Amino acid sequence: MKIQRQVNVKKAALYSIVINALQIIAVCALAVYILHDGVNQSLHGPLGDIVVLMLAAVVSWGAVMDIREAYKAGKLSFKLRGLDETVSQMSAMNNTLRAQRHDFLNHLQVVYSLIEMREYEEANRYIEQVYGDIQSLSKALKTSCAPVNALLRVKIAEAEQKGIHVECAVQAVWENLPLPAWEMCRVLSNLIDNAMDAMKDTEHPCLWITLNEDVKSYSFEVKNNGPAIPEKHLHSIFDAGFSGKGEGRGMGLYIARETMRSVHGDLTVESGEEATAFRGSVPKPLLPLEEK
Repeated sequence: MKIQRQVNVKKAALYSIVINALQIIAVCALAVYILHDGVNQSLHGPLGDIVVLMLAAVVSWGAVMDIREAYKAGKLSFKLRGLDETVSQMSAMNNTLRAQRHDFLNHLQVVYSLIEMREYEEANRYIEQVYGDIQSLSKALKTSCAPVNALLRVKIAEAEQKGIHVECAVQAVWENLPLPAWEMCRVLSNLIDNAMDAMKDTEHPCLWITLNEDVKSYSFEVKNNGPAIPEKHLHSIFDAGFSGKGEGRGMGLYIARETMRSVHGDLTVESGEEATAFRGSVPKPLLPLEEK
């Protein structure tokens, strides 16, 4: 699913709101002018006043309806942009899972061949190596949110294939998230992808992923030891369209923060010479009190 880029829905919605707002102001001003200054004497009297007020009310009502629909169109455009990005991420995840399946079959063939050749010691060492890799990936399988578990597993494997050392600390169950699991995956995926991009030229790249929760909120941190973000960019890094990756980019962090804020959470960044950390949190939903 790809959004048609020829029409900028957000910009069209903004123009519609501005134009209709000006229309409301103009009609109201005209009505006041006619009713109080007597420009057209034929309209004076109770009947003329009613006609002018009805005209102003009808035009204003139409403009208000247009503004409401334009606002809805703007919100829909934001959701569609997020869905478009999520579909791309899920496609990439599917490709990675297919590659892992292919690797697993290759491992089975190697082990089978070694056993067939009676190279038992070599087969044992090979199995231990593969088992160690599987154990490192299994560190991400601790939450009760299956999509998040799958995302972390895929991203850890992708990072390690790029030579990035990953430390994943899951210290939370993450039950009853206040937002859909696919939206949380979109946020985490954006942050992890950005972290891996930032460490392309880092000599010993390291990625730290931490999931936490307490009584009041769910939280996470995605940290990397890539170069520091320039201080002048820290205040605009979450702005729509801001990116150092070229034209057409720069929506990932904006969408991630807006997603968190839509459920009264937030996403922040802290960057220094040693590491750059993105931290997010969302409040836990209040549970209804049990009736006695």
